[in-house]
Amino acid sequence: MNPAPDADATRTDDQGRLALVPFRGLRFASAKVGDPAAVISPPYDMIDPIQAHRLARSGAHNIVRLILPELDEPDARLRYRRAARTLQAWREEEALVMDPQPALYVYEQTGPAGHQRGLIGALKLPADDSGPVLPHEDVVDAVVADRRALMHATGANPEPILLTYEGGGPASDLVERYAEGPDPIVDAATADGTHHRLWPITDPAQHAIIAADLAPRRSLIADGHHRYAAYQRLAALGRPGTDRGLALLVDSKRHPLQVRGIHRWIPDLPVAPALDAAAKHFAVTSVEGGYKAALEALGRIGPERIAVAAVDRQRAWIIADPKPELLAEAIPDDRPEAWRRLDATVVHLALARKVWDVPDTADHIRFDHDARNAVIEAQRHHGLAVLLRPVAESTVKDLAAVGVRMPRKSTAFAPKPATGLVLRLLDEG
Repeated sequence: MNPAPDADATRTDDQGRLALVPFRGLRFASAKVGDPAAVISPPYDMIDPIQAHRLARSGAHNIVRLILPELDEPDARLRYRRAARTLQAWREEEALVMDPQPALYVYEQTGPAGHQRGLIGALKLPADDSGPVLPHEDVVDAVVADRRALMHATGANPEPILLTYEGGGPASDLVERYAEGPDPIVDAATADGTHHRLWPITDPAQHAIIAADLAPRRSLIADGHHRYAAYQRLAALGRPGTDRGLALLVDSKRHPLQVRGIHRWIPDLPVAPALDAAAKHFAVTSVEGGYKAALEALGRIGPERIAVAAVDRQRAWIIADPKPELLAEAIPDDRPEAWRRLDATVVHLALARKVWDVPDTADHIRFDHDARNAVIEAQRHHGLAVLLRPVAESTVKDLAAVGVRMPRKSTAFAPKPATGLVLRLLDEG
């Protein structure tokens, strides 16, 4: 997934090295919480309100109560304190206990979303985004501030970001050896049919092998851009332990991830006027069959064309092939052509902002990983859903390599690691 190492990637200073550092993990004690499947959850931004409440009801110690403290504290001014009290209470009652030795953790995930194995550790944060950790998406400042406030209040990294790298070396060999060897310390099967297993690597000699293998490499942030930006903001405060952040590192040569599209829905957008306006600048074609038929139609359109689907209840339209003069007027010309022709770029800057006069903000353009949910939310809020195709993996890699970030929520890499298998305290003392 990552570009080949270059001069920047092989520097010998610490800031230029990819480093995943062992740490003393904070984990749920099965003697106290029972089935580990009852305490883990998807990442915070993959949980809809219905699922959040279901997870909270599944057990008093489900991690969703920590990563989404608004479930127990609706007052936004108090929710981060609530999260801190929750973590403290779980530690005091020994529902969460620290492992006795620093470790890197081998994580295996197998289920409907795919199969992957990787290493969980404390990622040493580089000085800037030139490497060895490459972001590829823009972020929403309010979401970064929310995650930073949560981690600052709790003194913890409650869930890992997801990184990929082109490995094939000794670190990957160790991951495979552990996953096929001893019994795991966590073995959980969640309701969605996914099996999660975790093994600790505590041998300093093996830590050294992993460190030497990773040092000259570069990694791509596949998921967790807002958490990574929150790590950076925490580090700027100079608090001990904030120079690192919890991460899962996956060798994409051995365990390639899937790239999926993330959909949009725009509230309070009248459908008929929106389509009439789009037809002045795009080719607009109706599709019979609702969102499923729209996704199928999008899949048949070649990657050389710009195309999205608009859906209103059971009606759908393909919006494609914008006029060149619209692109020239709406999209900056100081970016690579691959960025200028991204479906997401055209949706945000040309279709929404220019044609529909919808500001490119988180309040005006909403996101959903599930197409059906996007259509439902659009209907509930008197608006229109806009469905996007997956971005080619090569495009993600190429843009990240030259330091160009895609519009926020352009990609969804899968599978995503579960939250709650292992947490990291900023202060491990």
